[in-house]
Amino acid sequence: MPAVEVTGERVEQLLTELTEAAGPVAAGLAEELVRALVELYGTGLARVVEVVAEQPGLLTRITGDPLLAALLVLHDLHPASTELRVRQAVERIRPFLGRHAGDVELVEVTDTAVRLRLTGSCEGCPSSQETVRNAIESAVTSAAPEIETITVAGVAAQPPLLQIETAPRHPYAGAACPAEPAAAQAEGVPR
Repeated sequence: MPAVEVTGERVEQLLTELTEAAGPVAAGLAEELVRALVELYGTGLARVVEVVAEQPGLLTRITGDPLLAALLVLHDLHPASTELRVRQAVERIRPFLGRHAGDVELVEVTDTAVRLRLTGSCEGCPSSQETVRNAIESAVTSAAPEIETITVAGVAAQPPLLQIETAPRHPYAGAACPAEPAAAQAEGVPR
């Protein structure tokens, strides 16, 4: 998980703890403080992007760094659109899927959702379901953390666990079989 996400989760955790410890008024002030700091750093980062954009190739190097790219996305400063970043992530994951004789097709990208479709041997293969899903979700989430929903068609549903059923109980189990004399059963004569 990128440092930005870890830090964001820690901030949320601290705000929750502050609310529990000091009450809603203190928590409200803390949230306002966090918003002010994020706005300040966002404004500073926007100015850095302006200066860096004047240097050929430097912005490309910055957007190639996962931490810096995540910060640019967080402040809506990343020069590449969500769709472009998702397309690039799909291209990066293709060699992995190729090892499974499969491929992935980008069906749709919206501001918060991505729909993909597996093709080839990966499609419907339950043994690679989790591996493929995790690889795709990781690649897309790293490139476009603003994506909230990732749907991958063609990933097989987990097969049901082996169900072991007991054999139906013989209608005469524990009772004398009408075809055998009752005396033979009482004496323990094998059937």
